[in-house]
Amino acid sequence: MKITDISLTLFHFEGLPPTAYAAHLANTSGRSELGLVRIATDDGLEGHSFLGSAMRPAGLEAKALVEGLKPLLMGQDPLDRERLHQLMARWSRTFNLKPLGAMDVALWDLAGKAAGLPIHRLLGSYRHAIPVYASSQKLASPQAYAEQALEFKAQGYQAYKIHPVGDAAADVAICERVREAVGDAYPLMLDASFAYRFDEAVRVGRAIERMGFRWYEDPLTENDIYNCAKLRQKLDVPLMATELPSGGLDTYPIWITERATDYLRGDVPMKGGITTMVKTAHLAEAFNLQYEVHHGGNSMNNLAGLHVAMAIRNCEFFEMILPMASHRYALLNDPVVDAQGFMHAPTAPGLGAEIDFDLIRRNTITELR
Repeated sequence: MKITDISLTLFHFEGLPPTAYAAHLANTSGRSELGLVRIATDDGLEGHSFLGSAMRPAGLEAKALVEGLKPLLMGQDPLDRERLHQLMARWSRTFNLKPLGAMDVALWDLAGKAAGLPIHRLLGSYRHAIPVYASSQKLASPQAYAEQALEFKAQGYQAYKIHPVGDAAADVAICERVREAVGDAYPLMLDASFAYRFDEAVRVGRAIERMGFRWYEDPLTENDIYNCAKLRQKLDVPLMATELPSGGLDTYPIWITERATDYLRGDVPMKGGITTMVKTAHLAEAFNLQYEVHHGGNSMNNLAGLHVAMAIRNCEFFEMILPMASHRYALLNDPVVDAQGFMHAPTAPGLGAEIDFDLIRRNTITELR
């Protein structure tokens, strides 16, 4: 089997609600742009993925994918994923990893279709369902967070994560109000999104520790390994890092050797695809660390992350980031959470995605080859 064509169809991502998560991220509103990646082969099989998100239009990475990565893959055997990943990763030094992640997902989708198996079965399934937590956007008041947490708790979601406003005192007040609303037994997490100085991170960490939070995510800047290690020594609540910076497997070991985090973290676009995620999860497992899958920014990336979560044992939850309209688009079968708060493993070959090709055609901007 050989790759005969690769294309990228850019299309409008419509109906985005006004949303903010953190100061380092663009706010969403109205429309963005996604890209449908298509890898075709000489035996008629195709692999697909999406490039882009509500916060980062696909056009920003289009040239790198079509002019940089496509020539590396043309004529290659798509089942040589590890070799092709290494080849693309070397070239990717000249840009970010999002195009590599999209290509890698499409290659895995194609491999699953060739084998007639879902990707998690190719990887070696560990489970067939996983608990889901609702992951908030920034909201207007502590009461708004409390009401949202209660809403998703009533729907069966098994935990709730707070993306707060980024001010230490205000963030503690938000956490206190949510804990009061949902009760002592319901799992809560805080994702501070790199907002605090060290002294603020200590104060907030001690507060949520008293409240019994499950984990404390990214309180300090993404490269501050020194202070993360100090912070971890001061707190009992588990610290989670490594969602950023963007980078491959080789960016993780220093976090382990410096004992700067209790959990590792990763996703498709920031880390270079399913291939890197699986390696990182196994690295974490070797040190008895959790590897929690971060949301992927679009429907296909989130589906890819779900396959990874089904194939590893050291992932406790699957993240459903809110509002859902900002991260779910152009699939006819986005996975849903059942009444008990579980998301179930896809059963169709490859990603198992039913792409809404009619919607994409109606919203097409251009097709790049």
